[in-house]
Amino acid sequence: MKRRRLITSTERARLDPFIVATGDASPRDQRDLMERPFFSLAKAKRIAPILYETGGVRVEVFAVPEHGMATIWDADILIWAASQIVEAENLGLQTSRFLRFTPYQLLTSIGRETGQRDYKLLKGALTRLQSTVIRTTIRQGEHWRRHQFSWINEWEECVTRNGRVEGMEFVLPDWFYRGVTDRSLVLTIDPAYFRLTGGIERWLYRVARKHAGRQPRGWIFEFAHLHEKSGSLMRVSDFALQLRRIVPRQPLPGYRLHIERKGRRELLRILPAKSSIGPVDGAVDAVGTSHANGIGISHAGPSGLRTQRSQLSLWPETTIPGLNLESNRESNSYVARSDVENTVAAAINGLLRKTSGARPTGSDTAHPSRLPLGRKPGGGR
Repeated sequence: MKRRRLITSTERARLDPFIVATGDASPRDQRDLMERPFFSLAKAKRIAPILYETGGVRVEVFAVPEHGMATIWDADILIWAASQIVEAENLGLQTSRFLRFTPYQLLTSIGRETGQRDYKLLKGALTRLQSTVIRTTIRQGEHWRRHQFSWINEWEECVTRNGRVEGMEFVLPDWFYRGVTDRSLVLTIDPAYFRLTGGIERWLYRVARKHAGRQPRGWIFEFAHLHEKSGSLMRVSDFALQLRRIVPRQPLPGYRLHIERKGRRELLRILPAKSSIGPVDGAVDAVGTSHANGIGISHAGPSGLRTQRSQLSLWPETTIPGLNLESNRESNSYVARSDVENTVAAAINGLLRKTSGARPTGSDTAHPSRLPLGRKPGGGR
């Protein structure tokens, strides 16, 4: 086996490795990454930056011309890493930003093949994750106003003399690691997510999981607002066309999509449906909408279909704390008065039941003894 070079100046020399033993863990995603535009939704190389700001939160994503921006398929590596860390911590094991693993563990966990081409694509994804630079004000401290980092600080592979990859290791940024070890910032996702082939539908599932959860009335967005949240380079009309084509296929595991129209406005309602991950959070009565100008019928040509075609060219195809209103605030500039009143009334009734000793119902308030997401003997979320 080829001897790995020791570079003492790297972070790996200062961190204890977290060795992934099996790679078997329920998939989990980081909430901040699910609701904001951090990744390219297209397979084609993207150089144009993402600049997104709302509700006092700013996200900037920059790519280098040589490699392009990290894609939403590359983000599967981060989902895998988050899943391993959360699972280990639930079992009382020590974790670290420095992960050591075999490529086979990672690839099989996220539904990829394990051929030579797939290992090559994995290395390309790691390179894009390392070269993409993020600046954001999310989770800023009292005296710190902006974080700048890459999704992977550094990575290395260990190969045999004949070039076979036998092991890999990488170091995650502190911003991401802290967001994963904070249990309130992680959500379990459906394993079927990895089988979604389109960039927009993958992104749409993460939005659905973050905002709609298991709320009986779901969540509703205007098309233009979804376009803004996605960071897509498409025109709004082309993006709307893609949404109209996705809805009849109903590809999102655990959710149903419906298009509603109010005057000239087009809205997408996301409703919970039967899911393989089971119930994930309780009811929230409010249904949010976001204001935007009406969107007309799109006359986009084939150029708008880039992220709609099959995406097999790259790789083959918990708890939720409290009512999901605070984190959804920036996604909704309008909430019906009756919905707000219903939410306040439900919260007051819940407090009254709690003080009277009655067991609360329909609440998604997180508690260590009530972990609904794929609970395992080791206490997994």
